[in-house]
Parts: sequence; structure tokens; C-alpha cells
Amino acid sequence: MFWWLIFPIGAAIGGAIKSFDRASERRHRRRLEMMRAKAELRSGAIPAVGALAATWGGAVDDAAHAASDSADATLTQLLAIHDDVTARWLEYELDVAKLIAFPAMSDGRQPLTAAFLRAKRVADRLRPPSATARISPEQLREYREAVTDYEVAFDLAERDARRLKDANFSAEERKRLDTAQQLLSVAIDEAATPAERQLAYRRVREELDGLLLLSDDAIEVLEKKVARELPAHPSTAPPPAAPPAPSA
Repeated sequence: MFWWLIFPIGAAIGGAIKSFDRASERRHRRRLEMMRAKAELRSGAIPAVGALAATWGGAVDDAAHAASDSADATLTQLLAIHDDVTARWLEYELDVAKLIAFPAMSDGRQPLTAAFLRAKRVADRLRPPSATARISPEQLREYREAVTDYEVAFDLAERDARRLKDANFSAEERKRLDTAQQLLSVAIDEAATPAERQLAYRRVREELDGLLLLSDDAIEVLEKKVARELPAHPSTAPPPAAPPAPSA
């Protein structure tokens, strides 16, 4: 009989039993922890998954609202810049006196003026309908770049036009521009008579014919100034009616 094997085998069996007991104890602790967690979840001690999702969703919504507000502010600012540049351009486009003084601003043959007009078309095409319009980040980026190009192109064109003035015209053409400028001051002078203003206006159109291309809007604005009624002067007002004679 191999009786001496009893001790090693017994030790091995005892170790296996202890390992089994420890594993059972761990499983028992895990079951208790799971039961405790479920009880706490039912009692409200642990936030429910839905509540956690709502909290996380609220944080995401807050971030989205903040980003939306920032985009709205950026878009509002871009629209204001766009409008400001357009208003500055219209001061030349609608004011015949400015066009005569700085004719390059209406001359699409000038490289910088042509570049400005191209930038204007792009900015106008990409302009959103309002400051609250829903546009993508890519659309906002494209519009921001277009407005920047528009503003810079106008500054360059204006600076060049003020530098050139009438340098691109011949001596005879410059003389016609000077004459048109003098006549224009008469055409819009409220101290002149309507006949004088109308005659000066026709002469202005004749002098500028073939030199500058006036837009329809510029002509309309000028005609309204020329047709403006003369203010009444006290010296020219009719004398007051004499009071009726007393009856006998």
C-alpha cells in the first residue's frame, strides 16, 4: 500500500476545497453587491440611466445653444460689415459729384475696381437671408471669407480711385469733367431758379456723355435733387391782403 501518498493527496484536496470556498465567497459577495445596487437604484439613491442621459443631453444642448448663439453673433457682425461696405460703395454709385471727382470707382476697366465688383458679386451671392438664418459652419466660413474679400477689395479700389482721380483722361476730357462739376453745383443749388437748374442738369449730362456711365439710380437721385422745390423767401412772399373797409 502506498500509504505515504495520503498526506499529499489530502493536502491537495484540502487546497481545492479552500479554493472552492473562496470562489463561492467571491460569488456571494458579488451577488450581494448586485442586490444592493438594484435596491439603491429602485429607491432613487443612484440616478437612473435615463436621468444620466438627460443630464448629459442637457450639457450637449447647452453647448449647442452656446455655439448657435456665437454663430448668430458672428453672422450679425458679418451682415453689418457687408451692409457698411455696400453703403460706402453706393456713395460713389449714386453721387454724381463723387463719380466726377473719382471716376475710377465706376470704371470696370480698372483692375482694382473690377476685382471689387467680382468680390461684391460673390459676397452678395453667399449672403444669408437674415441674421437668424440656419446655415452650416461651412457656409458661415465661406460667407466670412467673402465679406473679408469684399471689404478689402473696396478699400483697395477706393484708395486707387482717389490716387488716380482723372489721370486716365486726356486734357480735353478733364476739362469736360471740370465743366460738368461746375454745372452740377448749379443744378442742385436751391438758390437757382428751376429753369437754371434744368439747363445746368442737361449740360451736365452732355458733358459726361461718353466719359462716365451713370447708373439709372444715380440719374434718378440727381433728377430728384434738381426738381426739388425752391424754398419760399419772405422777401418774395405776396403782401398780406388788405383788411376790408369798415361799412358806413
